[in-house]
Amino acid sequence: MAIIAGKELGEILDRGVVREMIDPEVQVQMCGVDLTLRSVERFVTAGAVDYDNKERVISKTEEVAFDDAGWAYLDAGCYLVTFNETVSIPKALTALARPRSSLLRSGATVETALWDPGYQGRSQSLLVVHNSKGLRLKRNARLIQLAFYRLSSLADKGYEGVYQNENL
Repeated sequence: MAIIAGKELGEILDRGVVREMIDPEVQVQMCGVDLTLRSVERFVTAGAVDYDNKERVISKTEEVAFDDAGWAYLDAGCYLVTFNETVSIPKALTALARPRSSLLRSGATVETALWDPGYQGRSQSLLVVHNSKGLRLKRNARLIQLAFYRLSSLADKGYEGVYQNENL
C-alpha cells in the first residue's frame, strides 16, 4: 500500500475528496492534505464501548470558546476536535492521518481512526494535550495531514456506520 502523492493526489482532490479547504495552496502537501480546526470540545461525561454497539454511549462534550483574537487555551487533557473540511472517500481509497510536527513539538497529538471507503462527513478526532503547561490553539490551525491510500481491491460496499454524513 502506497501513499497517493503529487499529481495523482491533485486529481483525486479535483474530484472533491476534500472540500471546504480554507486555502488549498497552503493545505495541499506533496503526500496529503492538512485538515484545520473548526471547534474544540471538552469531555464532560464518561463513554461506554461494547462489542455490538447496543450499549454504546458516546461521551457528552461542551464547547471550548475561542477568545476575541481566535485563540482557545487548553489545559492538559483530552478534547474532541472537529475539522473545517469535509471529506468524501471513494470506494477505491482509504485515508489515515498523522499529527503535524508543530503540534507534536508543542506536547500534543491527535489520535484518529481510519477513514473508511465510502465515508462522507466533517470528521472529528481526539486531541490529547500532554504538555503540563497546556496548549493554545488558534481557530483554523492546521492539526493533521490526511494521507490517502489505494485499496488492493474495490470495496464491495461503502461505510454504513453511525458517523456517515456526520457534522454536515
